[in-house]
This record gives sequence, C-alpha cells and structure tokens, in this order.
Amino acid sequence: MDKKNALDENTVLLYQDETHIRAYQSLRATWSQSGIQKQVPTYGHHAYVTVFGTVQVGTGKIVTSIASEGKKEQFLAFLQLLLEEYKGKFIILVIDGAPIHRSQLVQTFLEEHKEELMPFRLPTYSPDLNPIERLWKWLKEQVIANKFHPTKSSIEEAVTSFLTEVSATPAAVLQRLGIH
Repeated sequence: MDKKNALDENTVLLYQDETHIRAYQSLRATWSQSGIQKQVPTYGHHAYVTVFGTVQVGTGKIVTSIASEGKKEQFLAFLQLLLEEYKGKFIILVIDGAPIHRSQLVQTFLEEHKEELMPFRLPTYSPDLNPIERLWKWLKEQVIANKFHPTKSSIEEAVTSFLTEVSATPAAVLQRLGIH
C-alpha cells in the first residue's frame, strides 16, 4: 500500500495499549461517615489480568482482549484479532515502545503483514499522546478503585462487564476520552 495515500475509507487509525488490572486495592477519594475510615478488605494475593485494547478515535469503537499475562505471545494474538476485526482494511496502529511491541516475534509478524498493518511508534514516555490511556483510567476507576476482588475471575468479570458496557456506547467513549 502507498503510505502517502493511507488515510482513506479503507484505512483505520487505532491507538493501542495494554494495562494490568491487579487485585491490589486502589484507594481513591471517597465519601464515608465522619470519623470512620473507609476500609477495603484484602487477601494479600497478587492476582491480575492484562487487557489489550485499541480505540478508533474517529468512531469511538474499542476492541479489547483479556489475557492472563501481558507477554509478546498475547500481544501477537491481539494483533491477529485486530486483523480479523478489520479484515479488508489497512490498519495504522499507534503503539508505544513497550518491550513486547519491539520483540522479534512481533517484528516478524508485522513484517509479514505490512500490507495490512503499519505500526506507528509514539515517542518514549508519552502516554499523554495516546487516548486509550484515558480509557484505562476510566476502567480502573470503575473496576478497582475502592473495591475488593477476592479472585482473578472476579477481576475478569468486572473488567468484562465494564468493557461490554462501554463498547455499546462509542459516543460516551469519545466524550470520556476528550475527543468529541
């Protein structure tokens, strides 16, 4: 594909990132009865899930995948999911410089699919340039802030519920991300 003419109706611009949702309690400002400190129980375990995702800033469409780990193999599976989701489209994928994005396994895959998928790397330490970071903040506010998840499956259920809800409202996604 001619990269000069990449932005047309057959091209999608996606911002990608991954986040880890941990069972560690995330305490945030909250209301409580005067003189009584809010308490969130804990088991002291370190369960977590990794969420891979993209947001299409023109439409608010999100594509996500929950994985047990955030390794290069899971990222590769997410890239394959994107190719299926946007079959017949050319994907410009804005990514950061995370080690899993630079791994040889991923680089080989990107080279093999260069006619369908072009990575665009953000500058180092620039999460403010990636709108999906605001989606992750929203997710964590809703799923883990001041909440207790006793098991990994509990975390997965809460994450899935949130992502299902926001996927159905792309306009709300754009508004929350500050795009529209």
